[in-house]
Amino acid sequence: MKSDIEIANSVEAKNISEIAEKLGIGQSQIEPYGHHKAKLPLSLIDDEKAKQSKLVLVTSINPTPSGEGKTTSAIGLNDGLNLIGKKSTVVLREPSLGPVFGIKGGAAGGGMSQVIPMEDINLHFTGDFAAIEKANNLLAAIIDNDVQKKDGGLGIDPRTVTWKRCMDMNDRALRNIVSGLGGKAGGFPTETGFNITAASEIMAILCMSNTFADLKEKLGNIYIGDTRKGEPVFAKDLKAENAMAILLKDAIKPNLVQTLEGNPAIIHGGPFANIAQGTNSIIATKTGLSLSDYVITEAGFGADLGAEKFFNIKSRHAGVSPSAVVIVATIRALKYHGGAKLDNLTEPDFEALTEGLKNLQKHIQTIQSFGIKPIVAINKFVADQDSEINKVCEFCENEEVKAVLADSWGKGGEGNRELANEVVTLCDENPSTFNPLYNLDDDIESKINKIAKVVYGAGDVKLSAKAQKQMNRFEKLGFDKLPVCIAKTQKSLSDDASLIGRPSNFTFNVREFEIAAGAGFVIPIAGNMLRMPGLPSTPAAEKMEIDGEGNISGLS
Repeated sequence: MKSDIEIANSVEAKNISEIAEKLGIGQSQIEPYGHHKAKLPLSLIDDEKAKQSKLVLVTSINPTPSGEGKTTSAIGLNDGLNLIGKKSTVVLREPSLGPVFGIKGGAAGGGMSQVIPMEDINLHFTGDFAAIEKANNLLAAIIDNDVQKKDGGLGIDPRTVTWKRCMDMNDRALRNIVSGLGGKAGGFPTETGFNITAASEIMAILCMSNTFADLKEKLGNIYIGDTRKGEPVFAKDLKAENAMAILLKDAIKPNLVQTLEGNPAIIHGGPFANIAQGTNSIIATKTGLSLSDYVITEAGFGADLGAEKFFNIKSRHAGVSPSAVVIVATIRALKYHGGAKLDNLTEPDFEALTEGLKNLQKHIQTIQSFGIKPIVAINKFVADQDSEINKVCEFCENEEVKAVLADSWGKGGEGNRELANEVVTLCDENPSTFNPLYNLDDDIESKINKIAKVVYGAGDVKLSAKAQKQMNRFEKLGFDKLPVCIAKTQKSLSDDASLIGRPSNFTFNVREFEIAAGAGFVIPIAGNMLRMPGLPSTPAAEKMEIDGEGNISGLS
């Protein structure tokens, strides 16, 4: 069996100008990065055309640690739509180097449903992550410099500074550090740390911006801490927003690449869904909608994370409404949520499969709570049994939801022909009545309660004393009308990673809050969430090789 990288390298990619031409873009309108990548100008966005196009969100049930192929499914569906004669573009997030060299691998799809050039996309791509990292760290340096000023600067209390530096790598040793050592010339010793770049608020801002002017305004609104008198300090008080925007002037432009079947793919931004909004940029989505009749996009992890945030945060801010939702489910993940051990997921286990269907049922109900009718895509794996697939289809039929077997990895677009036809039918015959779950005028605690009870299935929400104090502070600062972006584990519907399946009537515990005032949301943090992951005991990096000719193996 060929590896993903061997499959990708066996396909002759088209020149990026040919892909642009399929979208009606002239060669003079793109900024090529070599032969197979290009930046797209923001001037391509046509809001009126975007409103007429169909936006299809691909989400999933709660995944196993290695994921359930959501990106692969989105790419396969896009190829399937193009195969049946529809003008479709897939719009995805950029991979983070942390997972690439860690446990999950890249995010360019797999098998016959990949975006290429896969190696470039999974590594440095067009430098967007590097620009975000530099803008983030520039603000950190400006903050430290202001604290160091002999005339006192803004009078920032370094003990209140919440802004951290970032790096796009899994490095647990940088989670908590002391900076500013070395005497007077080294600044004030401060307890701080690093976030992974995908968790930076700059990443969230880039993905939540509608225009370049909007980006600059959001950068200025970043809350960084307080003065010694207790007054809030924002990046604009430090006159930092223009310099940060300069570093992001190219990164804000979405990237055009292609699928293995030569269909358009736009890739831009990469926030994680367990600690941020978990979806590609608004600009990339609107660009796709302006150039195609269908846009297939994905949101990270299960519907309890990525989809909820896509609806309540991104859709509302961007002014876009999804026409349909595809919930990706795998036989192995259903058995996992039914109690089967990770090592036994390829073995037949009807009892575990039946129990695990409760997790799928909850995600179906979650999508329906937003006024959208979903379709279930059973992402085919080699070990799947026909009887298991039939069981899932029968269950979905009883839930009055269509289930379709999709072989994205093995057959690409052809393996998604049926799913593509069903998605078109769903968009045409079942108009979306999409509505966010809560009103922005609701108070912060009410918003959390609504999500926890309706989406997660919680019975109650409990805020720690620290969280209550922070929430009260944010309300006084006028942040209570912002949407909430809950940070929690992706492994469970609850805040406890060990509660698999469909837990119910549990207490959802919020331990603390953060504010992303620039990005425009409040972040309640539940459980033991980390903004700087660590490498696993055997990282993917150990299996990678590169020869003297520059040929890479082991990257997927």
